[in-house]
Amino acid sequence: MMFTALGLMSGTSLDGVDVALIETDGEAIASFGPSFYRPYDRDERALLRQALGVAVDLRDRAARPGILAAAEQAVTAAHTDAVRDFIRGNGIRAGDIDVVGFHGQTVLHRPERGLTVQIGDGAGLAGALAIPVVHDFRAADVAAGGQGAPLVPVYHRALVAAGEEQGPVVVVNIGGVSNITYIDGDDLIACDTGPGNALLDDYMERNFGLPFDDQGRLAAQGRVDQAFVERALQLPFFARKPPKSLDRNDFAALDLRPAAPADGAATLTAFTVAAIAAIADLLPKRPQAWIICGGGARNRTLLSMLGEAVAPARVTTAATLSWASDALEAQAFAFLAVRSLRGLPLSYPTTTGVAVPMTGGVLAAV
Repeated sequence: MMFTALGLMSGTSLDGVDVALIETDGEAIASFGPSFYRPYDRDERALLRQALGVAVDLRDRAARPGILAAAEQAVTAAHTDAVRDFIRGNGIRAGDIDVVGFHGQTVLHRPERGLTVQIGDGAGLAGALAIPVVHDFRAADVAAGGQGAPLVPVYHRALVAAGEEQGPVVVVNIGGVSNITYIDGDDLIACDTGPGNALLDDYMERNFGLPFDDQGRLAAQGRVDQAFVERALQLPFFARKPPKSLDRNDFAALDLRPAAPADGAATLTAFTVAAIAAIADLLPKRPQAWIICGGGARNRTLLSMLGEAVAPARVTTAATLSWASDALEAQAFAFLAVRSLRGLPLSYPTTTGVAVPMTGGVLAAV
């Protein structure tokens, strides 16, 4: 049975809400529908950054102390607005959508403490939209001893299976954190690789009041502090074999003192690239192709650096394969919502480290 599913994703880059519609049975994709983006405004981004600071001290994943309660309300309202704007803009009726996959906004991810927190009121969203909502996708995996991330690999596998790419292939999602899916026939391996856009975005916000380095223009003007990159890569995380995952702020305390602003952007971009490229040494075979998606796919300097780092393997973007790069994670959570409804696995021992394949998600009915 095919479902018309709407996916919602707000990533660790804190940029906004992606919305995407697909038709799927949770195993194959029958068709791709339209997508939409609703950016967070400056006040919303500031509120979410404050929430990240408060969330560091959480011990109870259901607690919403202080600013976290306001942040959760803002996240839910932003997602509600995004869906309503999407529906109006595309002439779709709410009744035509079978289920919404709502990831929420991650504010803390500490699987080693059995804790992952995504704010956003799934039941409230279902009530506001009058559409069933599947939410809280990561908790079951973490409760069972898994990393709770990444969850998108099953969707990457479906995309690769529908295309002509020959393995081994790595799909790289560069959001706030970077993660990869390694696909080679039946082999499916996934993990976070290290920083994605988060360090660079925070650097740009802190120094220039800008949300990101547009197309990597500033980084292209700078000189990489290679000694900083090499020191950072000595952190224990990078030697660990997959599966493994990160919190957005795991590398925020690194001491970078660039000689010039452009040097800082170049160095943080190079760190992201080096961390991604280093994962090849921990995989069963070296990838023949690297497919880049997420916000990092728009950073020309990052793509150029990555092409040099993984040569002679081919680096391409999801967009060149006619994948909806900017909406891919939203599509993935539509796909995962249907898998959740059907009781199909969302995660596996080789993707999150969970002992057995795990389904997940919580259904908020209407």
